[in-house]
Amino acid sequence: MDLHEALYTTRAMRRVKPDPIPMDVQERILDAAVRAPSGGNTQDWRFMLVDDRDLLAGLGPMYRDCIDILWTGFYADRLAAAAEDPDSDESKQWTRIKNSVDDAATSFEKYPLLLFAFSKGDPTGGSIFPAVWSAMLAARAEGVGSSLTSVLLFKGDEVPNLLGVPSGEGWQMNCCVPMGYPTGRWGVAKRTPAHDVSYRNGWGNDVGFEIPDPLWPR
Repeated sequence: MDLHEALYTTRAMRRVKPDPIPMDVQERILDAAVRAPSGGNTQDWRFMLVDDRDLLAGLGPMYRDCIDILWTGFYADRLAAAAEDPDSDESKQWTRIKNSVDDAATSFEKYPLLLFAFSKGDPTGGSIFPAVWSAMLAARAEGVGSSLTSVLLFKGDEVPNLLGVPSGEGWQMNCCVPMGYPTGRWGVAKRTPAHDVSYRNGWGNDVGFEIPDPLWPR
């Protein structure tokens, strides 16, 4: 796959089929992940693949609890605004996102594979998330959809304890990446143009170019 195609079309794919992901595909995803850079090349990371149905059954209710926290807390104002003006483009987009997340929560136990990432001594995530993104790009190259979520952190030690993560060794759970073959189509995600969120040589300075439309495909 062309690198730019992977970069432009790797987006959150939450609606996936229950079909299992072959072991050789999983191998290529993780092998790509561990090639990512880390601070001082310490590679203080651990990855856990979860496809055990009993573990998924335990994680599903936890995930739904965490999503409820999002809707009733962090995103309560946005949901209220969308309800007040449902016909605006922003409200429609937000409603689509919520529906997608809710679908994922409802069927969380049906995901064929979860990738958990753990790190040690990496409070910023600067050494773990490049590896996670590499895994997601590698998954895209294999036709596997993924969506990064950190909401399970709301559960504190409950998830690490369920997964058997040793306590007292400094391992921190950073995120969970559900994976599966998507039911929908790949495509270039709509985003705010780069020139609207970028500066040059000082905050607020014009970046020096405009990109009204995606540069890929040319």
